[in-house]
Amino acid sequence: MFNKRIKIKELLAQLPQEQQVTVMGWVRTFRNNQFIALNDGSTNTNLQVVAQLGKFDEDLLKRLTTSASIKATGIVVPSLGKGQKMELKADTIEILGDSDAEVYPLQPKKHSLEFLREKAHLRFRTNTFASVFRVRHTLAFAVHKFFNEKGFFYLHTPIITASDAEGAGEMFHVTTLPLDNPPKNDDGTINYKEDFFGKATNLTVSGQLEGELGATALGDIYTFGPTFRAENSNTARHLAEFWMIEPEMAFYDLEDNANLAEEFIKYIIHYALENNREDLDFLAARLADEEKQLPQDKRSEMGLIEKLEFVLNNDFQRLTYTEAIDILRESNHNKKKKFQYPITGWGMDLQSEHERYLVEKHFKKPVILMNYPASIKAFYMRVNDDANPAEGRGNTVAAMDILAPGIGEIVGGSQREARLDVLLEKMKTMDIPAEEMWWYLDTRRFGTVPHAGFGLGFERMVQFVTGMGNIRDVIAFPRTPKSAEF
Repeated sequence: MFNKRIKIKELLAQLPQEQQVTVMGWVRTFRNNQFIALNDGSTNTNLQVVAQLGKFDEDLLKRLTTSASIKATGIVVPSLGKGQKMELKADTIEILGDSDAEVYPLQPKKHSLEFLREKAHLRFRTNTFASVFRVRHTLAFAVHKFFNEKGFFYLHTPIITASDAEGAGEMFHVTTLPLDNPPKNDDGTINYKEDFFGKATNLTVSGQLEGELGATALGDIYTFGPTFRAENSNTARHLAEFWMIEPEMAFYDLEDNANLAEEFIKYIIHYALENNREDLDFLAARLADEEKQLPQDKRSEMGLIEKLEFVLNNDFQRLTYTEAIDILRESNHNKKKKFQYPITGWGMDLQSEHERYLVEKHFKKPVILMNYPASIKAFYMRVNDDANPAEGRGNTVAAMDILAPGIGEIVGGSQREARLDVLLEKMKTMDIPAEEMWWYLDTRRFGTVPHAGFGLGFERMVQFVTGMGNIRDVIAFPRTPKSAEF
């Protein structure tokens, strides 16, 4: 029976007391025709399985190649080898799946991350990616654990939607109409009334609007699901398909929102440190080794573990967008024209380089930026009452972004506009048809309440915790422009 096997991680936590066990896994290396380094994915630490000389058929030994899968039963004994406290003295070895060493793409040597992206179906078998995806699992579990402990309800919002929550228009269309000859209206536009849903639909960019419906009845909800952006961006920070965590809370203002987001980030980082320390230590060593190749001024000031613990042990710096613009404008970086996008003044949208300057150079800690210009934010954000036309500084909205070292924005959120008249006026100004959003506006008509929420890009969070430099390396099968393999 296969379920009688013990996982290697569990076995290594025991003492070697000549207990008989069965292990299964993939061969990493086989040396001296005797020593098998076996890994089953539960840990990066291999178990040494000893095939005593003369005990096993020569034909079987020839099949013990890199990535062949085996079942081994034997006695666990103390190991005389360095760096391991035990080994398995095999009585029986069974080949479960052969692997042709001549053509297997991942030889037991160091491969570049770029090469491994081309082999995404196999890269889980490397130590780096095994660690990344074990940490990703832990962070995902911690998300649900945090919100469950807080009394939130998990709401599954639609993946196919007729609304564009962000108003960006960069959406993937969903249709069953024939692409070579779609039905047309008299004016030449596509007649979506004949489509599956009877209207134009897209893959969701956010579950927020539907999440607000749940929050204004259940109190506190969260979503955690895939979102999609048809943005033609080939950077280390962007994906076309990614996962978002989006809580929405009734009876919350912007400060409550920021407090929850900071607590949430610290909780899931702490949970990963508590439960994946071996993987994080490995990734920290990998990152340190990688940064040795960089010039001194490009290296991180802290190691990975040190950075994570620093986030846990320090309050996030809070400041307004207006204060941030003043800091950036007066910075030597700006005066010496080192920004690719110069600070032109109040009202401009901050770029990643500006966000990272605030976090990594000025404050040297995570930053919560609040109260952005209304002109650069979405229609649903609450208009503040502190309009200040002086120095060109106009209306602001109760928005917040949390900026993290290494990646910039990791959370975006706001207090939502709960006043029906103000919301209608904003939608009119931004050309958002109120008749199509009747269901959303009903939450303001029938018992509106102050409420707020935020979105956290899960892959960016995984990047931050694992130290991986490219977002394509923290999702199993990255979807990017011109790339939908596997």
